[in-house]
Amino acid sequence: MFEPKRVIFENAALKYKTGKEIMKYFKYKDVELLFSKSGRITQIPGSTASRMYFEGKSTLVVGIRKPSEFQSCKPSAHYQLPLVSGCMGMCEYCYLNTRMGKKPYTKVYVNIDEILNRADKYVKERQSDITVFEGAATSDPIPVEPYTKNLEKCILHFGKSQNSYFKFVTKFTDIDNLLNLKHNGKTTIRFSINTDKIINNFEHGTPKFKDRMNAAKKVLNTGYNMGFIIAPVFLYPNWETEYKGIINEIGKNFSGSSISFEIISHRFTKKAKENILTVYPKTMLPMEEEMRKFKYGQFGYGKYVYRDDELKYMKEFFKENIEKYFDNSSIKYII
Repeated sequence: MFEPKRVIFENAALKYKTGKEIMKYFKYKDVELLFSKSGRITQIPGSTASRMYFEGKSTLVVGIRKPSEFQSCKPSAHYQLPLVSGCMGMCEYCYLNTRMGKKPYTKVYVNIDEILNRADKYVKERQSDITVFEGAATSDPIPVEPYTKNLEKCILHFGKSQNSYFKFVTKFTDIDNLLNLKHNGKTTIRFSINTDKIINNFEHGTPKFKDRMNAAKKVLNTGYNMGFIIAPVFLYPNWETEYKGIINEIGKNFSGSSISFEIISHRFTKKAKENILTVYPKTMLPMEEEMRKFKYGQFGYGKYVYRDDELKYMKEFFKENIEKYFDNSSIKYII
């Protein structure tokens, strides 16, 4: 669970039940409580890039999501469902290093009923087509769930729906409060996993692989749709042996179960690289631009990805090893 050093409330957030409940939760804790009339967040300290980063990572902002269109979320879902932005995890490679500025705080949205009503409008517009919403496109919502209850509300909401599904991904393991909800098979919980080498070197402040696996067992045992996102995949010396090890571990524990896989290779932008090197000047992340291929992503910005022959080999590797334990339809995509 995310226990921040400071919590900043937008004044508008305190008009909502969830905002009041979060205030009640933190009121008597050893946490600095601050307020923002304008919605601009100026109270996070720091005079160096590193200090600003870590102070941002220790800050929770409680606000509202202003009315606007939901962004697309290919290939995971049709739309992002905006519940949280920013993340308390400190993964060196995270693409949020490009988006969240020099003080990357976590912001939770308390107007959840309005957000879900907007989601229902998208479902209605698509009529009889199935619409899928991704609840973790810009954050990891599990660590703030104890005091927001946003995931619980979403799971129950989509559990009653006819033509929509909800999904989210997490690296964290505090999922016990979600296990007995009436999800009616309409929610998919996925766990982001990686090799011990990657978790230890780059995924600071997150649970170990074995702990994520134990949480995944709980999720599957309570009837949720369940999956794994193996990401980002790094092609380092001996990578095949180590990624084969985690696939074998999944196969040993989940073979015969209906689970999904999403495989995403490592990529980075020039801006993200600059930010990462500022905060983590001794990082061992492989970000040699001359070793990569440059391409444009779905949102129009350029990024550096592995070369075509490397990606081809990577795709064949994961397909071959996953299909030893699971049907090929379990692989949603490998990119």
